[in-house]
Amino acid sequence: MSADPLPENFGRFRVIDELGRGAMGVVYRASDPALGRTVAIKTIALTGSSQERDTHQTRFLQEGRAAGGMSHPAIVTIYDVGREGDVAFIAMELVEGRDLRDLIRDVSLKPAQSVAIAAAVAEALGYAHERGVVHRDVKPGNIMVLPEDRVKIMDFGIAHMHEPMVKTQTGVMLGSPQYMSPEQITGQEIDHRADIFSLGLVLYEMLTGVKPFQGEDIPELMFKVANMPATPPSHLAPDLPPVVDYIIARALKKRPDDRYASAKDFAKDLRACLAEVAASAPNVVAAGAGGESWIAASGAEGSIEVTRPEPGRLPTPEEPMELRASPRFDSKRALARLAALPADTERSASRAGWTMPVRREPKRLDFTRAAMISAYVLAAFAAIAIVLW
Repeated sequence: MSADPLPENFGRFRVIDELGRGAMGVVYRASDPALGRTVAIKTIALTGSSQERDTHQTRFLQEGRAAGGMSHPAIVTIYDVGREGDVAFIAMELVEGRDLRDLIRDVSLKPAQSVAIAAAVAEALGYAHERGVVHRDVKPGNIMVLPEDRVKIMDFGIAHMHEPMVKTQTGVMLGSPQYMSPEQITGQEIDHRADIFSLGLVLYEMLTGVKPFQGEDIPELMFKVANMPATPPSHLAPDLPPVVDYIIARALKKRPDDRYASAKDFAKDLRACLAEVAASAPNVVAAGAGGESWIAASGAEGSIEVTRPEPGRLPTPEEPMELRASPRFDSKRALARLAALPADTERSASRAGWTMPVRREPKRLDFTRAAMISAYVLAAFAAIAIVLW
């Protein structure tokens, strides 16, 4: 906590104590004497010239009112917005829970739990998008998880007004690069589908514990987000069913037109695969005394063997891996709905925009055919010998 003296109030709200500090400003706990409730006050410093401060305030108030017009159980309620000197503030619902960033760091999320959380967030985003509000900064730090895996999305509208800045070699970029869509990275116009991409990144991290795009510096990270495919999550978490690869792949398409048309469609697919994700984990058992491989049961289709990575090393996209077909989703109709794209190449099977090398079965020797060929060859040599003799 800061040693700076606490402000007495913001508008009608009386400050009680400081809750925390972030890139955008300070968050306070405050009381609302008019309604007798405790609220959270998020403050944002208005910097720059007088004209720039006024512009930021106007946009902030517009965004705040738009977000304040929403009423959804998974979206933090906004009570009021205002300005005190050079500080803009927003009074919002005080949420008691843990942000998703902490849960990912603690590796405390199960696959089905992660999918359920992402589905709830997608449904809330869909509600906001239908009302013309785009979040623009969906990331684990802006998602609170409450008891019974209820969620609350925070900072609607605020991100667009005054996003945290990241310095690059060529200037300043606004936003959180590791959770930005390609169109945000390249400075193009964005719409609700940018939120879908960002939520796909968040779900990927929940399921695997790693971010799908990483780089030594911001330019490398930006290049990968805009151009490179992500490793399928099942390569890092082998117990995930293939349908999860397909769903995340569609959310992470580089072109917005190739993604889910709406966040609610994204949520529907996530809800539909919940049972399969929950059932996949118990079917994974260790094989061999040394634990060198995992065997995943798959009913009548047999089983698949996935090589376990060496300790401290994650598999790469080039390593061979077999994926069993899902009886529910691995069909032409389902794949078309999930936008599983390109055609197979000669030595690989392409699913959902990813290329996964396929292990070729060794050819078996046909002894009958070999005997016949040998007889023909011997007969031909005998005929040649007789003629020459």
